[in-house]
Amino acid sequence: MNILDTIIAQKKTEVAIRKQLTSIQKLENGPFFSNKTLSLQQFLLDETRTGIIAEFKRKSPSKGIINDKAQVEEVTAAYAKYGASGISVLTDELFFGGSLNDLLAATRNQVPLLRKDFMIDEYQLIEAKAFGAEVILLIAACLSPEKVKQMAGTARKLGLEVLLEIHNEDELEHICDDVTLVGVNNRSLKTFDVSIENSLKLINKIPKEKPAVAESGISDIDTIVTLRKAGFKGFLIGENFMKQANPSVAFADFVNALNNSIETGKGALK
Repeated sequence: MNILDTIIAQKKTEVAIRKQLTSIQKLENGPFFSNKTLSLQQFLLDETRTGIIAEFKRKSPSKGIINDKAQVEEVTAAYAKYGASGISVLTDELFFGGSLNDLLAATRNQVPLLRKDFMIDEYQLIEAKAFGAEVILLIAACLSPEKVKQMAGTARKLGLEVLLEIHNEDELEHICDDVTLVGVNNRSLKTFDVSIENSLKLINKIPKEKPAVAESGISDIDTIVTLRKAGFKGFLIGENFMKQANPSVAFADFVNALNNSIETGKGALK
């Protein structure tokens, strides 16, 4: 089995256990379940914002420990303060060091909140809503087109937006009406090789009404400029900030450099 197969097998076990521990009714009675949600789509289309979906991630299977010292409340507050269009929080525990409590800790920021995990069951969508998420991630490599359609439909009924992550042209068939945004992951989930050429290759095949998000391999201003010119509206970045001793300062510095680049014409789309 490759790492993705291993993660999904583990996720099936985890979800089965959580279903026994916490009922759907209890989740639906949670304080966030009836809250009005913010729209990541609208935030990404707002040209006064950075377009960056800033991620909180402690570790990964490919990199090991990235940052196990940073506090989720502090880092996500800085992401919101310095102009993130969205905040992504890893909630997988075994492979990424996250939890649903991390998601809960990030709800105080008035920025759309993405639960990033390996979603295989509609129960996880209800969890996401109950713990304050406004957007959920569906990974095409983990799901059939039919399963994406089913889960995306359920998510939208819950008031959640859907970011569908694809890796190649074959996965374009997973895009359906209830998908809000389409992300292109530049990192292979099977080999972990990274190339932004993957995003550039797929951008013109993504429906224009579904804002495109580039994921992984974004570590400098020039890459964002290139991706913006190609048509991307969002840029999911985590490791670049989290690997620094102070992710809050790293994000603020990055945004300042991006804004300066745009103001001086280097980052302009014209």
